[in-house]
Amino acid sequence: MSKPILVIGGGFSGMTAALEAAEVGYEVYIVEKTPYLGGRVAQLNKYFPKLCPPSCGLEIQFQRIKKNPRVKFFTMAEVTKVTGQAGAYNVSVRIKPRHTLRAEADLSLLADSLEGETTNDFNFGLDSRKGLYKDMPFAFPARYVVDKDACTKDDLNKIAASQFVDLNEEAKNIELEVGSIVIATGWKPYDVTKLTNLGAGQVPNCISNMQMERIAAPNGPTKGVIQRPSDGKAPKKICFVQCAGSRDQNHLNFCSYICCMASLKQALYVREQYPDAECTVYYIDMRTPERYDKFRRRALEDEKINLVKGKVAGVEADPAGDVIVEVEDAVRGIKKKVRYDMVVLATGMQPSLAGAKLPFDVPVDEEGFITGGEEKGIFTAGCAKKPLDVMKSAQSGTGAALKAIQTVRGR
Repeated sequence: MSKPILVIGGGFSGMTAALEAAEVGYEVYIVEKTPYLGGRVAQLNKYFPKLCPPSCGLEIQFQRIKKNPRVKFFTMAEVTKVTGQAGAYNVSVRIKPRHTLRAEADLSLLADSLEGETTNDFNFGLDSRKGLYKDMPFAFPARYVVDKDACTKDDLNKIAASQFVDLNEEAKNIELEVGSIVIATGWKPYDVTKLTNLGAGQVPNCISNMQMERIAAPNGPTKGVIQRPSDGKAPKKICFVQCAGSRDQNHLNFCSYICCMASLKQALYVREQYPDAECTVYYIDMRTPERYDKFRRRALEDEKINLVKGKVAGVEADPAGDVIVEVEDAVRGIKKKVRYDMVVLATGMQPSLAGAKLPFDVPVDEEGFITGGEEKGIFTAGCAKKPLDVMKSAQSGTGAALKAIQTVRGR
């Protein structure tokens, strides 16, 4: 009998790795630090090239997990210690309390009745959430979470009366024995506040590309209506700033691979909602590799989506709420300032491990991407290794699963 495989991270690549191994007969544990599986894909409005909603691809993965008893997952959980060697690892996992019982009860009315609120990190700070919450309608597991710190005393009394809540639940520690480890810890958006020349998160109507995804999403803060955060105005003139912090020795020294495609996709979001809106994309180099070039051509068939090769030097707020963009047009050789209703910064993909540390030794580069570990039976999937799109993340998950299987089989 082979020992199970551990997958750290329950995003698209992590779930793919787990399912590929489980469906050929291997037991797999998924450890995910957030309350739900799905990772960054769950926060998107649509993903390219077909512009499918995230529920489409994720629901398939969720159903596969539900039907496969070989996949066991732990949410709100983190690996705290790993000892051993390839083929025989002992793993300590700490699981935070969710405070709701396993029954998938609809607690939306109870949640709406609460007074306390806190910043909604799932929506990147664009709105607030209650102390009893579920990040998205299709969340898996479909269980609410109690955030005691976001609740008032009256809230806690009200919640405690529910038969589906246990406020006395405590964190617990479990031990797992596994033969191989797949790291699928994913990515995080680069901290926009570090981009001081681009508004640094202080210009109200200058947002990040992931904030744009949440604004455009039907389950987002505006229910899918694209509007300016400051006043709810419909933006009719929008600019997208590429390489916001990427390919920059002062920030991220690499290309994040998908930002160009993401901005073209988001320009299409705007054009679908507002037939009169104009979108301008300022770029250094337009990267739409392989089959994605067809998507680029499709976007540019729209005469109101314009590409301008040029570097944006600065972004500042206008007293009227508009945004002033200073840009150098590299083709025409001129510098100019242009007024826009809203600006979207294509902030780069930074590995989630940047600035963090796993509880076991695995080599990483200066940016935080994992660069080795295979000789120890530790393999990497998805954006923990390099920037990838959803399709390539899934492919990397399959590859990592195969290598993990070879390790636990002793080959």
